[in-house]
Amino acid sequence: MSLVKAKKHLGQHFLTDKGIASRIVEALVNTDKYNQVLEVGPGMGILSDFLLQRKDLTTYLIDIDTESFHFLNEKYPQLGDRLINGDFLKLDFEAIFPGQFAIIGNFPYNISSQILFKILDNRHKVVEMVGMFQKEVAQRCAAPAGNKEYGILSVFLQAYYKIEYLFTVKPGTFNPPPKVHSAVIRLTRNEVENLDCDEKLFWRVVKAGFNQRRKTLRNAVSAVMPKDKMDDHIYFEKRAEQLTVADFVALTQHVSELMKA
Repeated sequence: MSLVKAKKHLGQHFLTDKGIASRIVEALVNTDKYNQVLEVGPGMGILSDFLLQRKDLTTYLIDIDTESFHFLNEKYPQLGDRLINGDFLKLDFEAIFPGQFAIIGNFPYNISSQILFKILDNRHKVVEMVGMFQKEVAQRCAAPAGNKEYGILSVFLQAYYKIEYLFTVKPGTFNPPPKVHSAVIRLTRNEVENLDCDEKLFWRVVKAGFNQRRKTLRNAVSAVMPKDKMDDHIYFEKRAEQLTVADFVALTQHVSELMKA
């Protein structure tokens, strides 16, 4: 089998360190909730080798790169239709996974936010995710309120998932090496089915708050509701990065009441 060439337009950086690959696969720990796992962008299968050794999991692979698909099809003929040549962002989870499942991968950094929002949109099915991201993205996901890295992605993910920053990975463990450090995080679905507020309004309030993060929420949230409808609630005097997920839920409830008045 000829080796797969990394393609810049797909953001491919193939992990070469088997020790790190093993640690990533071992980080799938909540298998009492699922028995299927989907690996995104397996490349030449360094994670897949360890995934396929796990007797507690049925492994699926998806890669948009046709060259990778043919390489993996030759390497793992036993997978059959569990090897998918396609775009993860367009994948219909309901059609493939009848129940809940996990996602794992050394994700292309150029679509990392899109991958996370796809997981969020399917949070009723994706109960665990272990993934490699650019270090700054991983830090943003896990950042607590009050941290300069804390932002829109932090709030949305932390509303529905427990997030753990597991470890940092140096550029030299990839081929070709990226220009940045990488990091592995784990998302574990929490118990929240629905937020205790209007979820569409919650998303609007959070986005408005962080789109003008240097301003107080009185000014930032004016993109959602007129200032003359606001009262003297303390949240309006704070900046978005100062509010926890619970605070944003409470603010959304308050905004909803004010908009009805």
